[in-house]
Amino acid sequence: MKKIILALGFALSLPQLAQAGFAEGATAYNAKNYALALKEITPLAKAGNADAQHLLGLMYYMGRGVAQDYKQALDWHRKAALQGKADAQYVVGAMYYTGNAVIQDHKQAVAWFRKAAEQGHAEALQALGLMYRYHTAGLPQDNVIAYMLWNLAAANGSANAAEQRSAVVKNMTAEQLEEGQALSAAWKPNTPLPQRSRTGGS
Repeated sequence: MKKIILALGFALSLPQLAQAGFAEGATAYNAKNYALALKEITPLAKAGNADAQHLLGLMYYMGRGVAQDYKQALDWHRKAALQGKADAQYVVGAMYYTGNAVIQDHKQAVAWFRKAAEQGHAEALQALGLMYRYHTAGLPQDNVIAYMLWNLAAANGSANAAEQRSAVVKNMTAEQLEEGQALSAAWKPNTPLPQRSRTGGS
């Protein structure tokens, strides 16, 4: 069975996070002025701003402007994740998957990846697809669900998902491919993702 490697593909720039009260911190972070970013976002994070919590979590994860501290990274990401921040949910899932700053727990990883994926988060969709493809983390082996997830992730810009989708197609029947395409077309963001397919289980 192929080993799954989940890279924490953190964006180096965060333009989508810029908003009133947060723009200065995001701008400073993008300019690599981490001291100013920390000064701007810490009060917002403490006040419950999910975007600020996510960015502060990234800074602790990478050791930018602060000493690297995975426990702090997890704590801040979890706060943002509980507010529905998909990027943070993905990071929490990845940390549970790898056992980074927390006891490794693949069920928790799947739960957090699924929360992010159901918002259309490309990396979370990609990760779940790998788990279905290679029957890991307690998920059934299901090429149709993997194909569907990678199809959605590719539509959201994931080149890795597009490559994985191309590879899995070689092991799918015409019926399975048809079901995977139909599931992809029918799914809408912020609705539950299917957990099993009709034709793709082994």
